[in-house]
Formats: sequence, C-alpha cells, structure tokens
Amino acid sequence: MTAIRNIAIIAHVDHGKTTLVDKIMYHCQLFRDNENTGDLILDNNDLERERGITITSKNVSVTYKDTKINIIDTPGHADFGGEVERVLNMADGVLLLVDAFEGPMPQTRFVLQKAIDLGLKPCVVVNKVDKENCTPDEVHEKVFDLMFELGAEEWQLDFPTVYGSAKNNWMSDDWKNQTENVEPLLDMVIEHIPAPKVDLEGSPQMLITSLDFSSFTGRIAIGRLQRGTLKENQQVSLVKRDGSIKKTKIKELHTFEGLGRRKIEEVQAGDICAIVGLEGFEIGDTVADIENPEGLKTIAIDEPTMSMLFTINDSPFFGKDGKFVTSRHIKDRLFKELEKNLALRVEETDSADKFMVFGRGVLHLSVLIETMRREGYELQIGQPQVIIKEIDGTKCEPVEELTIDLPENVSGKAVEMVTLRKGEMLSMEGKGDRMVIQFIIPSRGIIGLRNQLLTATAGEAIMAHRFKEYQPLKGGIPERQNGSLVSMEKGKSIPYSIDKLQDRGKFFVDPGEDIYEGQVIGENSRQDDMVVNITKTKKLSNVRSSGADDKAKIVPAIKFSLEEALEYIQKDEYVEVTPNHLRLRKIYLTENDRKRNKII
Repeated sequence: MTAIRNIAIIAHVDHGKTTLVDKIMYHCQLFRDNENTGDLILDNNDLERERGITITSKNVSVTYKDTKINIIDTPGHADFGGEVERVLNMADGVLLLVDAFEGPMPQTRFVLQKAIDLGLKPCVVVNKVDKENCTPDEVHEKVFDLMFELGAEEWQLDFPTVYGSAKNNWMSDDWKNQTENVEPLLDMVIEHIPAPKVDLEGSPQMLITSLDFSSFTGRIAIGRLQRGTLKENQQVSLVKRDGSIKKTKIKELHTFEGLGRRKIEEVQAGDICAIVGLEGFEIGDTVADIENPEGLKTIAIDEPTMSMLFTINDSPFFGKDGKFVTSRHIKDRLFKELEKNLALRVEETDSADKFMVFGRGVLHLSVLIETMRREGYELQIGQPQVIIKEIDGTKCEPVEELTIDLPENVSGKAVEMVTLRKGEMLSMEGKGDRMVIQFIIPSRGIIGLRNQLLTATAGEAIMAHRFKEYQPLKGGIPERQNGSLVSMEKGKSIPYSIDKLQDRGKFFVDPGEDIYEGQVIGENSRQDDMVVNITKTKKLSNVRSSGADDKAKIVPAIKFSLEEALEYIQKDEYVEVTPNHLRLRKIYLTENDRKRNKII
C-alpha cells in the first residue's frame, strides 16, 4: 500500500491557492512536456474563469517520492465557506497560504479557525515574497499570533513554514534564498503532514463530504474512507443525518489520479474515493457496513445570513430568451441545488411562484442566479434582506468584520461611509502608500457599499468581509439616496429623448434598446422616483430655428453586473434575469398600481 497524505489548501481570496496547485501538478509531471494546459487549471468552469475566483472545491492527486498526495483546492471567499467546511473533513493537514504583503486577512482567520477546531496540522506557506514592500518575517509572526488567538494547541503552533512565489515556481526555507522549484514545499508536506490515522480492521465507515454528477452514471459520492475497506459491488448501509438507515449497493469505485479518476476494485482506509451507484444519499451521510452500520459525526455548517425572493419572470418580455420560465422549473432547479450546496436553504411561500432562498451573502446567491441564467432560466429576484433572529428576547442581526485596503489620500472618505452605515473602526494601519482599515459593521450596511466605495476611491479600494456573530439591531441604515427613472411606455428608447432628459439623471439603457412600462431605465438626480417617456421621437415639422438641430451627445449607459444590480435595487424593485439580459423593474409596472400599493 502506498503512503498517502491528504491536504487542503486554504487562504484568503487571491492569495494564490490555485496557482500553487498548478505548479505542484507541473512539478510532479502530471502533463507531458508538449501539453500546454495554461494556468489556473482547476478553475475549470466558465464562471470561475471569468471572475478569476474559485467557487467549488476540487480534488487532484499527485505522486511525489512514492507518496500519493491528495490535494483539495478550496474557495477563498467567505460566501463559499460552506464548501471549505465540508471538505476539511477529508484532510489530515492544511497548507495555509498567506500573502507576504497583505498578511492574514478576514477569510484566513475564518478557514484557519475551522482547521484548528478539526485538529488538523497546519503548514504555512508565505507566498508572493517577490512583491514590493513585503514583510515575510512580520507576516510569519502575525500568523503565529493569529493561531494563538484562535486557540491552537502547542503541536499546531509548532508549524513549519516555507517562503516563495507560486507564480514564479519556487519555494524555499528562507525567503532571501531563491530556489529552482517547489520541492521544499512538497518535502514539508511529506515530513510534517501526518499520514491518515487508519483502522484497517473493523467495519467500513466513510463520511460523504462532496458530490459530483455524471450524465452517464448519475450522482457520485465523494469522501475519505475512515476505516475498513470498500469493494466494488459491495452491499452497504447509508446512515442518514437523522439516524435512519437505508440499504444500497456500490456499483463502481474510483480514486483520484492526477486531474481525473481511475476505476479500482478496492479502496483502503485513508484514501479519498468516489462511489458510483449509491441511491438517495446526501452530503453528511455515512457509508457503513451492511450488518452493523455505525454513523460518523455529521458535518456542521454555519447558518445562512441573507435571503432573497426568487419568483417567475412576469414582465412583458418574459419567455423571449429563456427555455425554463415556469415556477415548476425554478422550484425543481432550486431543490436540485440544495443537494450539493450545503450552505443554501430554500423555503416555499404562500404564493406558488415565489420562493425564499437563504445563503451566505450576495455573492453566494448571485453565483447560483448566474448559473441558472446560463442554463436557460428566466426569473426575478427581490432585494437582498439580512436574516434577523430573536436571541433571549432581543432582535439581533448578523455583524461582519470588514477590511478595506485603499490609498491613504481617500481613507477619510471610506471611514465616513462605513460610519454612516453603523460601522465601528477597530484599527487603521499604513502599508506603503496604502491604508488597511478594519471595521465591525452590520451585514445590512455591506449591501451596496462596494459600489459606493469604488466610486469614491476611483476603483482603488479592495474590500473583504466575513461573518462574525449576531448582535442586537443597530438601528436604521441610510438606503440609496437617489430615486429611479421609470419608463412610461413600452417601445424602443430614442436617442433624441435620452439626450433631452440627460440632466434629469443617469441612464441604464442604450439608444435603440427595447423597454417596457415600469422598467427602471435610470437613476434620478433627486430623491423621488420620476416617470419619463424615452420612446418619443422628434417632431418632423417644417419650422426651423437656429441651433435646434445640434447633434445629440449621449453619455454611455451604466451597465450593472448581477451583484451590483442586486445591491442597487430598492424594496419596491426586482432584478429581471434572463439568459441575455439584466433589467431593473418596479414590482408594480403601472403608475396607478404603484400608488395603490405604495410601500410605506
């Protein structure tokens, strides 16, 4: 039996996890010399490639010095914390990646806390030591302080460290001494990460921590075998989360090899494997012996903090783009998502075509919406709402830790904005010509903050936040100051009308775009909503006057991304999402209906 090491790579977003996995795969010669596989190999779905972030965790295995190393690449965004929590159960140790300039960030703390609680051995990688003004030694100290603060035990505090640059393909014990490759990192893994504690005797036990899907074989269960052995065509029991037991059979077994999977007849304890053919399983279930099944402790997942209303598209343009437009389609798709997205909750409402969807944050839910629109769904989304809980008779709301990294000369503006939204400043630290400011802020205050901050800092601010705890309600938070420009007519937007209305506000639609009554086509320069008609053409009469025929100079329309649109809308508005369009609209399309149903 070959030696096995199971490691998860954890870090804050953009600290270089996926790049490091690329270099490990190249070093262990997973690819032929003439294969050009590019970079960020594991970020393989379209959304991950476009956004440049990891959304779902991936497994890959390499062989180094006769040891099989199973590597799990995890997402770095707090919104995908559910992914990290469940896959850490498969690992025996973690590689904690820290940027040599930024040091430990909010998400570093979050994932490290989970790893320490599970009793995993941490190995620290200080990455990007070739950056200007970076301080690798200070960062190493900060990581030690952070672990001590999070209650790490002595054997965890005695962590090994390597320094290097994943992008430039080198790692070393000393950051001043550049090497040729990432071998020091792999040597550290083999030396310090413990081999899986296995119990070959006794009945098999495997906790299902991840899911895959194949159109040929159906759902595939992935997890690490804790004890015993599993064989092809073996009869097994499924111990469900609620303790009930169900009999089923393994059809095929696969282990991870390189980027793919290899079919095998038997899996030994300690290895990560994929099982084909199990029926009716969910994440958190245990695969156990057929005769005397024993369940493992199931996965505990943090609660969601935000909700959005999903409903069918009932705008005048419904069904023009999408294939799936009915409430049955949306309901089936949402319940299918629940199977693999552990941090998600879906509740049906008293209306058959409306669903409340609960998640970790705007990004977590917007990735689901974006995936659905690409699959051909049309739907409408209401304003994101935070989940208010009653704790000991007091109404409490989620509070987050917010870190903003921005140029020093605009830091005052950022502090003012966050304070207006009931944020409290914890610390302010200068790094070169930039400032890193930490706040505690209600989750409500973060909705829509990114847009305003980017505008105020000319796009220079970098914002990161993570859920901290529930605290008593902080009172009112100012919402969007400007009202909406709402279309009065259905038709095509005319350049002449847009030109004449430009002093009334900013527009979200281009000339020649199809619009309908009740669509939000711009932002008013004042506080209240204003109904305008931009389908009006110029009167072609015989009367002439000098200067009346000047060219129309139209400012380019503002185009929102999905998250920006969700953060922008007010309580009485929806975002209409179709495969080809994002539109903002009022819930009630006609002005009379809006007056009759005004939300006070």
